[in-house]
Amino acid sequence: MSRYLLTIKYDGSNYCGWQVQPNGVSVQYIIQTALKELLNDNSVCVTGCSRTDAGVHANMFCLHFDSDTTIPEEKIPFALNVRLPLDIKAIECKRVADDFHARYSSKGKTYIYRILNSPLPDPFKSKYSLQIAKPIDINLMNVACKKFVGTHDFAAFCSVGSSVVDTVRTVYACSADRNGDDIFISITANGFLYNMVRIIVGTLLEVDSGKILVEDIDNIITSKDRNCAGHTVKPHGLFLERVHYNEMDIC
Repeated sequence: MSRYLLTIKYDGSNYCGWQVQPNGVSVQYIIQTALKELLNDNSVCVTGCSRTDAGVHANMFCLHFDSDTTIPEEKIPFALNVRLPLDIKAIECKRVADDFHARYSSKGKTYIYRILNSPLPDPFKSKYSLQIAKPIDINLMNVACKKFVGTHDFAAFCSVGSSVVDTVRTVYACSADRNGDDIFISITANGFLYNMVRIIVGTLLEVDSGKILVEDIDNIITSKDRNCAGHTVKPHGLFLERVHYNEMDIC
């Protein structure tokens, strides 16, 4: 029996998130079902690198599974994609050590939130970007981004109802970049709380609108109070951009 690392990408619009749930079709269910058919093994179980929420997308999502298949690892993505829908595709598969874990072997992850900063919608972007009509001050947003870098207790940026006890995380990088009407907010951390990225983005947008001052962010973090931070932005602009398994590539 060998362990395999499978890398996929997906459009999360039609799914209830990564994890198998009773209330809808998940990405995990689709992948697991396709692998069982491909490998002719109903015992196959896949373990993902994280739990993306409903409507969130991934340009890089990693999972592992165990199998004694004789299919060459480089052929698995091609054979699997025949059995997958157009909005979920495998891009790489390789053997890894038996103790490799898609989630716990990860050193960090990078999420990107996309904003369409235009008064007019774009039929090719609006599905995957939050549209903000008012011009955004990218320089002010970057000043605010720096406040999140470092090791902090991010309890104020975690949605109520999360069962996580330890809310301390280390953010390695946080920045906002503009390309025409497109704004990309990138956050790299060793881990993320429930809705943490979407709440940070909501807070940054409220800094831009003047509802929250840059100097208030330190106090919001210290407060550990979800009510003090900004709103939770919609999920359709959020992408898991990269999963880091090497400490050298997260700085």
